Amino acid sequence: MKKLFFVFMTLLLLTACAGEDEKETNSDSKTELEEINVVLDWTPNTNHTGLYVAKAKGYFEEEGLDVEIIMPGEVGADQMIATGKADFGVSYQESITAARVQEVPIVSIAAVIQHNTSGFAAPVAKNITSPKDFEGKIYGGWGSPVEKAVISTIMKQDNADVEKLEIVNMGDTDFFTATERDIDFAWIYYGWTGVEAELRNQPIDIVYLTDYSEKLDYYTPVLATNETMIAENPETIRKFLRAVAKGYQVAIDSPEEAADILIEAVPDLDPELVKASQAWLAPKYQDDAERWGEQKLEVWENYASWMYEHDLLEGQLDSEKAFTNEFLPEGE
Repeated sequence: MKKLFFVFMTLLLLTACAGEDEKETNSDSKTELEEINVVLDWTPNTNHTGLYVAKAKGYFEEEGLDVEIIMPGEVGADQMIATGKADFGVSYQESITAARVQEVPIVSIAAVIQHNTSGFAAPVAKNITSPKDFEGKIYGGWGSPVEKAVISTIMKQDNADVEKLEIVNMGDTDFFTATERDIDFAWIYYGWTGVEAELRNQPIDIVYLTDYSEKLDYYTPVLATNETMIAENPETIRKFLRAVAKGYQVAIDSPEEAADILIEAVPDLDPELVKASQAWLAPKYQDDAERWGEQKLEVWENYASWMYEHDLLEGQLDSEKAFTNEFLPEGE
């Protein structure tokens, strides 16, 4: 009996020690995850779905990353990215172009969507179907000089005079509220606001920028980081983009599943809008590119030259330093 008792106690102690070792191993595996963050440009929407999918499906963890998705502060996403307060973030070719000319060390590392899906939209009752129709109307914007330059460019293509257009700042007022009050048209992304108009059964007309100038077919939005991350943590960027690329691939191949993940992560979103928007965007993420995230030098050069021609840049952009495809995973 003594021998049996001794054997039993030995096994009990070994089991307890093994349990402690397992706890320590599990704890170690968690601490081994590299903590990083990614800042959004705005409130969560279907431009960001790939990030939420990568987090929910464990793609970040598979790469050894513990990723926190955060909202931009008062300083804005670009400044957080450039100063290292955010390791990664959602930005735009427009803002990165202007920032790089001012020697701000922010770099685009992936195009979320291949082509510019934005345009100037108006309720059909406003009878605005071409840039010529902008004359005598009221445009509601956010006060950026880029707006008038873009509107002027496409109006010239239609032999229209931008000086016959009234431009007002409508701030954060949403498209539907603004156009019901005193605004005739506004700049929207069809993938969100246009789809919402369909769901509301409020038909709109939209003048796409890309229909009037190839130089306005720029990358919006993009994922960005800063030069310090590129110099010091290149492998972290590769891991991050491998996971994110998988997330966007799910959004491309299974938009309904991806929409459900975004809805669960952000319950305040309108589920019907998210699902409809996700279905509309699914073929737009990669579109005609060889792989998701790919960026072309000519797209960066075209838009920078357009900005410079319209006195929106203080100097010429070194486009090759503004973006990189170096960290993207290889396409299938």
